[in-house]
Amino acid sequence: MSAPPEPEAGRAAWTIALRVAALLAADPHGCGGVRLRARPGPVREAWLAAFRAALGTGSPVRRMPVAIADDRLLGGLDLPATLGAGRPVLQRGLLAEAHGGVLIVPMAERLDAGTAARLAACLDTGIAALAREGLDVCLPARFGLILLDEGEADEAPPDALLDRLAFRIDLETVGIRDIAPEGEGATATEIIAPDPDTVRAVEALCSAAAALGVDSLRAPILALRVARLAALRDGAAEPGEAHIVEAARLVLAPRATRIPEAAPPPPERSERPDDAPEDGQDGADRALDDVVLEAVRAALPPGLLALLAAGRVRNASAGRAGSRAASDRAGRREGSRAGDPRRGRLDLVATLRAAAPWQKLRASARRPQQPIVIRGDDIRVARFRRRSETTTIFAVDASGSAAIERLAEAKGAVEGLLAESYARRDRVALLAFRGAGADIVLPPTRSLVRAKRGLAGLPGGGGTPLAAGLDAALLLALSVRRGGGSPLVVLLTDGRANVARSGEPGRGRAGEDALAAARAFRSEGLPALLVDTAARPSETARRLAEAMAARYLPLPQADAARLGAAVRAVAS
Repeated sequence: MSAPPEPEAGRAAWTIALRVAALLAADPHGCGGVRLRARPGPVREAWLAAFRAALGTGSPVRRMPVAIADDRLLGGLDLPATLGAGRPVLQRGLLAEAHGGVLIVPMAERLDAGTAARLAACLDTGIAALAREGLDVCLPARFGLILLDEGEADEAPPDALLDRLAFRIDLETVGIRDIAPEGEGATATEIIAPDPDTVRAVEALCSAAAALGVDSLRAPILALRVARLAALRDGAAEPGEAHIVEAARLVLAPRATRIPEAAPPPPERSERPDDAPEDGQDGADRALDDVVLEAVRAALPPGLLALLAAGRVRNASAGRAGSRAASDRAGRREGSRAGDPRRGRLDLVATLRAAAPWQKLRASARRPQQPIVIRGDDIRVARFRRRSETTTIFAVDASGSAAIERLAEAKGAVEGLLAESYARRDRVALLAFRGAGADIVLPPTRSLVRAKRGLAGLPGGGGTPLAAGLDAALLLALSVRRGGGSPLVVLLTDGRANVARSGEPGRGRAGEDALAAARAFRSEGLPALLVDTAARPSETARRLAEAMAARYLPLPQADAARLGAAVRAVAS
């Protein structure tokens, strides 16, 4: 059991969160919004209440349902009113309703790509555009986003949205005792004293972003907006050093992908007056850059520092990506399209919406007792998306060299990956190659017990028919794909082949056959991960991974967490 967070850390995180609430409430659309990482509970509700209080009663706050249809999100025809009036009657969507306020998005780590793209377009343009159902209407939709992130491990909201939000706060370390009672502790507007000195904010923020490895140009722009908002809240016309430092801590520090280098020692001062910068301007700029960078470095949380030092920070994809395929009749519904109902499922409501705007023009063609005229181009069929099942195929080198070196460790790594695949409700398959060929130890299954039993009984010894193992894994992966699934091959080998496809021994021919089999993986576009089981990273295994277009991971560096992360990255 992990130790509870220090009270000071929780109180400091809550103080920063209150400051973010105040700044975001001052200009929700200008700041883009905030990613709020917190579990449902009193702490998250207290922050939302503080934000609503700072926003005031005149600005709308809307909450987006988890599974929202396009007509509710973007707006469209009010079908009953349109049919009754005989003319198009517009219904505002949720995005237009949030104009001037904020939109709260629960479970943002599970947002699908389409909804994320619509939200990002609104953040960029401030407009909710309707170009469907015979309408071409643009409604104002300038709002900020509050993404409620409840994801586990590598789950995160879509990067396209995160890039557009100024703030990222984490309330995981904040307990109920860290929330100061009303009238006690710091308030959202008393955290940093104003500094009226005018400085070159843009250069300092851009320099800090570059030093932190923040590639997006939006980050320093958002940081500058936050610095100006902080200055306005403190009664200053221009942001001072304290405001720039605060903006860098709030906006740039959570986006860091590398540890900034320590500032070099100041150069020795020359005795010649000609060497001094005019009016001390250059020296002041360099000092500001150093101050901002050191402040951001101090603001990096310890957990992030450890990940940065290990080189393990990366942009996470939204939830479990998986593979999604279009379907005519099954899966999750995703809108409608013009089509033939004999080849799909008729979407009656969408058909009526498409026909309704034209009823006044079609009045002459209307028959008695016919309330509405529908033509062929009005007919809509439902669109569906079904998530294809992922099958992880473990191809294990069980030859003599592997058994002598690290077959036991490879089995341990595979067992950990089997458990992760089972937790994701994926299917797993296991094949082993040794001697003169490859055998399927376990066909695709969801049974973790069967998979572990097959792995435990896997013998070692004999030659290394690497080409035969690759061929068998390829055939199994292609059969999974033909059945509508998404295959992922995890190959565990040291890359040293000594048995050719023909069964003849010899390293030269066996190596050529293995590379040819690896190139077949590349040509089929199959996702793969090669785990090098040699005692030290092997150049042979690395070349094999390049030929397969597979991700390469040496087993000495592959602990359970890293292996699981690598598999998830390849699968996405």
